[in-house]
Amino acid sequence: MHLNTAPHLESPDDFYEALIDAHRELSTQASEALNARLVLLLANHIGSQRVLLEALDAAREAAR
Repeated sequence: MHLNTAPHLESPDDFYEALIDAHRELSTQASEALNARLVLLLANHIGSQRVLLEALDAAREAAR
């Protein structure tokens, strides 16, 4: 299995809105904790170390 970077979300705008809503009225610390929990939940769902490392590399490269 490899990292799928092609558009794949059923409703990306709705998900983005839900993500923003989840952060609404949270402190910076609480928002960062929510992000960390979300990343770990999704990583657990994916399960593949190889895919997760590819995702880390892709995200890090995009941040440069």
